[in-house]
Amino acid sequence: MILYNETIGIDKEVEEQLLDWMKSFYIPEIMKTKLFNEYKIYKVLSHDDEASTSYSVQFFSNTIEDILLFINHYSKPLVEEQQIKFKDRHITFRTLLEEVL
Repeated sequence: MILYNETIGIDKEVEEQLLDWMKSFYIPEIMKTKLFNEYKIYKVLSHDDEASTSYSVQFFSNTIEDILLFINHYSKPLVEEQQIKFKDRHITFRTLLEEVL
């Protein structure tokens, strides 16, 4: 199993807007590609900042090729929309992880 993880730090003032947008648009658009089997959203509890909150949004795939296809052909407009919608209010780190056990 391969995990495509996005860790998002978002200003608390727009936190609910981000979550609503992720659930109603962003995640459904990603899942429509059929390149991922499932997704999960976690709130990062170890994040200690009064002004922001962090979330880990995880997308699971069977192959790294599917994730690379997503990154190379589908992600750019979604990332751009996120940047426009939450300009200067968020930061996102993307990571690929492989299950070893």
